[in-house]
Amino acid sequence: MTRNKLVFIVLAVIFMVIMIWISVDISKRTTFPGSKGNLKERIAPSETDSIK
Repeated sequence: MTRNKLVFIVLAVIFMVIMIWISVDISKRTTFPGSKGNLKERIAPSETDSIK
């Protein structure tokens, strides 16, 4: 294996690990919108919304 190929493989692996880490971090901080259920704010507008 040439040195250039080895450097490319190492950088590709580091890049993939960083991208997976970012994806997992984002997915832990967000929730699927359908999993929240129907909140009162979604069903009927609140009084503060009607004042605007």
